[in-house]
Formats: sequence, C-alpha cells, structure tokens
Amino acid sequence: MTLRTVARRVHLWLGLSLGLLFVVSGLTGSILAFYPELDRALVPALRAVPAGSRPSSWQAVYDALRRDHPDRTGAWRIEVTPAGGPIPVRYYRPVETADRDFAPLMLWLDPRDLRTIRAGFWGEYPTGWIYALHWQLLAGRTGETVMGLAGIALAFLLLTGLVAWWPRPGQWRRALHLKRRAAPVRRLYDLHKLIGLAGAPLLLVVVVTGVLLAFPDQLRPALARLGPLFHAPALATLPRPGPPVPLDQLVARATGRFPDAEPAWIETPAMPEGVVRINLARPAEPSRRFPRTNVWLDPWTGAILAVRDGENERGGDILLDWLHPLHGGEALGMAGRILVLLSGLMATGLAATGWLRWASRR
Repeated sequence: MTLRTVARRVHLWLGLSLGLLFVVSGLTGSILAFYPELDRALVPALRAVPAGSRPSSWQAVYDALRRDHPDRTGAWRIEVTPAGGPIPVRYYRPVETADRDFAPLMLWLDPRDLRTIRAGFWGEYPTGWIYALHWQLLAGRTGETVMGLAGIALAFLLLTGLVAWWPRPGQWRRALHLKRRAAPVRRLYDLHKLIGLAGAPLLLVVVVTGVLLAFPDQLRPALARLGPLFHAPALATLPRPGPPVPLDQLVARATGRFPDAEPAWIETPAMPEGVVRINLARPAEPSRRFPRTNVWLDPWTGAILAVRDGENERGGDILLDWLHPLHGGEALGMAGRILVLLSGLMATGLAATGWLRWASRR
C-alpha cells in the first residue's frame, strides 16, 4: 500500500472513533474562549454591577471574606479585573470538595458593598461544568489523561488528512477546487477538505498546546534539559504583634518593583507563617489574566522576599508561559479568542462532513 492509502485508512478510522470527542472538545473550547463574558451574560446579579465599579480597598475585600467565612483560614486568591465590576475570588482548599483534584470555592463580590452576589464550587455551575468537561471529561485526573492521549490521536488525524489530500504535481488547482455541481458525496468531500485546509494550522496549534497542558509532569523534565525551570520559592515569615500590613500597601510595593505592571491577582497567606503573593500583568507577557510576574512579600513587614520577572523568562519557561494563552487565544487578544472560537466550529464541521461522506459512501 502507498503512504497515501495508509494515511486515508488511518484518517478514516481515527475520525470515526474520535469524531464525537473532537466535536465535544472543539465546541467546549469555543465557549471557553469567552467564558468570563458568558458568565456575566448568564447571571443577572453579575450584570447588575456597573462596569468600572471598584472596591474602596483590597484590604476591605479580604476583611469581608474573613468576616463571612471565618472557618476558611487558608489562602484566598482575589482577582483584579482591568475593567472593574464584580470581584472574582477563589478559595482553593474548601473542605466540601477535599476529595476532588480541583474544585475551589468560587465567589463574586459586589465591589460597592462587598456582598457575595454569586457562589459555587468549580465544576458545579454552567461555565465551570463546561471547563471540567473540556479539560477532564468530568472524570478528574483520569479524564485529563484521556484527553491528552486523545489530543495526540487528533493531531495524527489532522496530519493524516493532509497526507491523504496532498495533490500530485500539476493537480494543485483541481485539489483546491470546490465542485458545486458535483454529486452530493463529492461536494461533501470538497467541503471537508477545504475546511481542513483552512483550519489545519489553527487546529494543530490548539490541539498540540492542549496535549502539552494535559501532561505537565512529562513536559517539565523534558524542558528542564534546555535550562533550569522556575520553581516558586518556599518562603515563610515570623508573625509579629499587631495587625499585618494592609494589602493595598503590599500591592503598591509590588507595583513599585515593576512600574509598568498592573495587579492581576492578590493571594493571601495560607497559614500564619505564610506570605502574600501579588501577581502582576506586564505589557510584553502573553497572558493578561494569568501572567508570570510575581512578587512575594512579608505580610508583617512589607519586605519583598522574592520576585519573578515574567518578561525575562528563559529556556523552557518561555514555552510554558505561552501554552495556555495560545490554547485559549488570549495571546493574540480578541483576534486570538475569535480564532479559537472558529477552531471549535471547524472541528465540528470536519466531523460532520467526514461522517456524512462516510455514511453516503456506505
């Protein structure tokens, strides 16, 4: 058999066996490209908060969380959204979901009076459920592994499709032509190939980055050969008499260390000896929402204990920094998010036209 024949058979059986998974991962990925906006659209309480609303202070936000949840003594992670509005907050270790790999308590606060206007555990509200389906097929670590292996198979599906289509010399024009007056089965083939050709580069980027995100334990040792990877420092501090330094002063000190940065997240100590981490968004980083620039501070003295400069990463850390922004489209701004949305629709179009053509030929 020729390489083209082998590629066609592999492509056919991979498509028939993984087509539904291709559709599920593609459509959920399309939705997740805009999930903050979808969250707001689905929840009236979030829409009721005017854009641009901001809290009087970040210390007041933390005080409200401690007041309303006195038994949750671990770390709180407060998101600083650039447009203001509802304040998203995460508590990563709730006792209610201690048996799950990842199910933090998610809260949204009204910045005007610091009331909780929405609460739920990750995976139990619509967008969180879609995220869990896309990432782990609602099956925890096992589902994450299945999705990673399926991603490898989907990359082969795309590559074998290109090999099976690749035209012989002198036939490029015919191979790129859509025959509108041909038989239905031929039109299905032309649609399938043109969608595949238009979407292959984008789909390969999304699929490959998804595979790499699914296997961090296998990826990091390989990247470490390019040079040392960054590891978060193990820091502790000595509690002092009196109240700690207000969070707003710590945020100001962190942004003073990187004047071109804006606060993205504020993470409070997980224990009395813990430190405060301020996550900062800088212009040259690929992700605004999850940037890599960090400043760790002593909550009792305000001293800077460690920093990570996200604009000066090296070796394998550069690839790690780009994986999630490329996979979700954020690295290219709104245009990238739209491309990711289209990639999911293309995956659905490929699965539908491929199955219909196979069924017609049967």
